[in-house]
Formats: sequence, structure tokens, C-alpha cells
Amino acid sequence: MSGVMVVGYLFAGVLFIRSLGGLSKQETAPGGNTSGMTGMVLAILIAGASWLMPYVGSNASPLPMASFGLLLGVMLVGGAVGAVLAKRVEMTGMPELVAILHSFVGLAAVLVGISSYLEPHSGKAVAGFMHQAQAMLAQRGGPGHVEHTVHLVEVWIGVAVGAITFTGSIIAWGKLKGSISGKPLLLPGRHALNFVVAATIIGLGVPFLQADGSGGMPYLLVMTVLAGLIGMHLVMAIGGADMPVVVSLLNSYSGWAAAAAGFMLNNDLLIITGALVGSSGTILSIIMCRAMNRSILSVVFGGFGTSDAKPAAAGAPAQVPAGNVAEVKADELAKRLAEARNVIIVPGYGMAVSRAQNAVQDLTRTLRERGVNVRFAIHPVAGRLPGHMNVLLAEAGVPYDIVMEMDHINADFKQTDVVLVIGANDIVNPGAMTDPSSSIYGMPVLEVWQSKMVVVLKRGMAAGYAGVENPLFYLENARMLFGDARKSVEALVGSVRPPA
Repeated sequence: MSGVMVVGYLFAGVLFIRSLGGLSKQETAPGGNTSGMTGMVLAILIAGASWLMPYVGSNASPLPMASFGLLLGVMLVGGAVGAVLAKRVEMTGMPELVAILHSFVGLAAVLVGISSYLEPHSGKAVAGFMHQAQAMLAQRGGPGHVEHTVHLVEVWIGVAVGAITFTGSIIAWGKLKGSISGKPLLLPGRHALNFVVAATIIGLGVPFLQADGSGGMPYLLVMTVLAGLIGMHLVMAIGGADMPVVVSLLNSYSGWAAAAAGFMLNNDLLIITGALVGSSGTILSIIMCRAMNRSILSVVFGGFGTSDAKPAAAGAPAQVPAGNVAEVKADELAKRLAEARNVIIVPGYGMAVSRAQNAVQDLTRTLRERGVNVRFAIHPVAGRLPGHMNVLLAEAGVPYDIVMEMDHINADFKQTDVVLVIGANDIVNPGAMTDPSSSIYGMPVLEVWQSKMVVVLKRGMAAGYAGVENPLFYLENARMLFGDARKSVEALVGSVRPPA
């Protein structure tokens, strides 16, 4: 039976790999989702079978119905909660949901690590996949010194990574939800403080490894608290503009935490899955940091360089927004759109908040029917989640071949008649290129001001998520269309669409 379980785990791992491959393209994403769900169902069934296996047979111990009922009940409740959340969550709430799910993975790694530390010293070889390694060692007369030390290191690393992921994800959830300010918390000497806490975590590992029995538990608990505090501090020190990268990083952390739990439990599937999630999250974070001209280390260590922005050079033009904002009415803008040859739409988080994606698709279809070349420009960190805008547009049915990444479309703004910026702010801020004192200075942005006319759809003049004023609004070729984005776009559709 154990051979069948190993084959099942490997097959589930292959399904997870196929899932990641499928999710890389819109056309294959449904198949990727199906592969991932199938693999997870298979993994759960195998895990349940491995728990029941010791009790099956003529000489087996009686099945502990209380434990079986508790396990079944927890699975049903957890599945029901997950199904309800997935059904009810809006796309605007997806980033927060992802962040809080990462925290669950971190907490699970902490709990598994602590229980794994206590179990080998209880003198009981518990059957089932969760304690397979300990049972095998017990049959040989107890854990050897090397195996025991390796296990303790696994516990220490797994709990540390899990605690950082848990608290960091909760802070990210609060920032994405708006309960915590998106501005970075920059404590004096924060980098030295992080270094001291990290050194203490490493130092506490020495007496933990030397302790007999469960005597290392106080060190493990203190380390857990310290790791949780450093996880909070790291994310608190990261500004709002970098939050999509933070979500990707936390996704990576949750993967490594799951892999660590897999080593502690001697579970191959957890190791495979955790490594897939951890490595893919790391790669995505590096790609996004390159697109933002950020160092991955500056994001990992929370706010590196945030307060080190250079002051504006002497004689440089003033970067403080000045002048009057020019408004445009929907009917006037509709006329310009109908007469345009090239139109680029830049979606942002405001489009998600107003649920304007379907109206935007209607406008796109209407303009294309009139012969207008309409394309979309996507910044790597648009929204609150990597790929947030791509998912919104795909949900509305926007053709994927007209959705362009920043590097592929930035040079085309000079030949564009009208640019519609729908609910975006920081990703179209020219101050990122001209204002050395800005916290987003150096971040590549969509150069929408190069077009003949740029229209920004916003509710008001509030700053973006990074809390930085945008001089774009005051440029001569810029216009503001104030109001709810969905209602504004619907008004544009009604004006652009020819009468029946």
C-alpha cells in the first residue's frame, strides 16, 4: 500500500506542475486550474488513506472513531469555509484573500513544527504519514544523534519561516484592506534592529539543539515570537507601491514554509508542492522587481532605501504639482475617441473597485467596430496583486492579444491619439522619472503623457496607494473625467455607439 501512496503523491505532484504550466497562458488557464484541483483532491484522499491504513487488517487496532470524526469534521468545515469565501469574494478583495491564505500556511508550519518537536520525545510511535519518519526511527531503537539533530534544524527553520510568513501576511492583509496605512513604517535604526533580531534567532538555535527532551521548548517559543515580530516589521516598512511584490514574496515564503513542513513530516508531496510554490514565487518577485527597477533585497528586508531618496538637484524644475486641473465631459471625450485612430487604455485598481471591467470591454468592442485600434497597457504592479488587471480583463472577455505589457507598449504612446487611465495613479506618475525626492523615483512607469491626449478617470484628486502626488494631472495634454469609473465608461459607450 505504501508504494501505491508514493505513486499517488508523485502523480499529484505532476498535476501541480501541469497546473503551473497551464496558468502561464490565458488560453490554457482553465486546464491548469483543473489540474491543480484534481491534484489537491488526490493528495487529500491519499493523506486520509494513509491515516486509516494502520487500522485496516485483521490484527489492526480498533479505529478511533472520535479522532476519525474530528478529522472528517475539520476537513468538511474547512472545505465549506473555503468554498464560501471563493464564491463570495470580489476581484477587489482577491489580494486580501490571497494574503490571509498565506498566513494560514505560515501558521500551519508553526504548529506542525512545534508538534513535530514534541512528538519524538513522547515515547510513542504514531502511525500514519504525519509521523512516518519518527516511527521508522523508533523501530531501529530510537532516533540517532545525526537524525535527531537534522530533525531539530528542520523544526527550527520551519517554525521561523512559518512565523515570518504568518505575521507578515497579516500585516499585508491589513494594508491591502486599508485597515493599516500603506505608508512605510520607518523606525530609526530599523536595519540594525532587524539584524539584531535575526542574529538572536540564530543564536537561540544553539541551546535549542543542545537541550534534552523537550527542554528546548522555551527557546523555540521565544524564537517564534521574535520571528513573528520581524515578519511584522519587514512588511510594515514596505510602501504601498511595492505591495504587489510583497504579495508575491509572501507567496514564496508560504511555499518554503510548506516545504519545511514536508521535511518535518517526511511527506514528499509537501516538499514538491512547497518547492514549486516557493521557487515560482521567488522568480515572479525577481521579475517584478526588475520591472520596477527595485532590488529584490530592498523589498525582502523592508524599506531599504525608502528614506534615502536623493534631494532634487539645484536648479531642477519644481516637482510639486502646480497649475489648474482641466476637466473633460463624457460627450466631448466620446467624440475624441470616435475620431481617434489609436487608443490605449491603462487599467488600475480603481477599475476593480468600481467593477468597470465589463463596461470597459463594451467600450473596447464599440470602438473597434468603428475601426479604432484599441489596446491595453498593463504595468507589472497594477492593482494589488500580480496579474490583477489581466484577470479582470480576461473575466470581462477582453481579447488577450490586445493586452500588452509595459515594455512592449511604452514606445507606442507617442503615436497614440487618446490614452484612458482608469483608476490608475502611481504607475503613470512622471515624477518616478523626474523627481529624485519621490519615494517611487526610478520605478519604470507607463509614459502616458507622451500621447496627444491623456484622460484620467478618478473619483477625486486623492494621491495613489504610495501616497505620492501625481504631476500628470496638471499637464497641458491631460484631462480629468471625475466620477465613478463604471458610470463614466458606460456614458462613453452610450455616446460612442452609433444610434440604431
